Amino acid sequence: MAAEALNAATQAAPKTGLPQLDVTWYPAQLFWLVITFGLLFLFFWRVTLPMIEGILRERRNRIEGDLGIAEKMRQQAAAALAGYEAELANARSRAQQVLAENRKTVGGTLDGLKAKAEAEMQATMKTAEERVSAERARALANLRPAAAEAAADIVARLIGTQVGADEAAGAITQLQAAE
Repeated sequence: MAAEALNAATQAAPKTGLPQLDVTWYPAQLFWLVITFGLLFLFFWRVTLPMIEGILRERRNRIEGDLGIAEKMRQQAAAALAGYEAELANARSRAQQVLAENRKTVGGTLDGLKAKAEAEMQATMKTAEERVSAERARALANLRPAAAEAAADIVARLIGTQVGADEAAGAITQLQAAE
């Protein structure tokens, strides 16, 4: 019995299913869809879209301003670089001029010092040669009597004959002349 009562109750109620899938509800759903879409469209068109456009315009203006500033800074940097390179070239040319002047000055001074040193060396060499010649002459002057005495002594020991110092000096002079 309970099953029959349940069958009767279910057969008495119509089988409609979900209301959004029921065709009889379509006109009401379409009506509210158009109303909701229209309100959302008006809201976005009047409120949200102008806000987005303002933000985009502001960003565009800021970017253009930043690009302008960057271009100005790039031009300033290029001008500064050109000025730096010009100053560097100028400094290099001045350094080359100073170097050339210093080389001339140092070269002239060095040539003068070389000439002075050469003259001093020549004078010193002349003085030394004169002293050597004088010493040689003095040594030869002292050597002749000593050689004559030594020769007389050697002859006396070898031969046993006494020779005078004057005779030995004359014999040495003859030997030197023969050479």
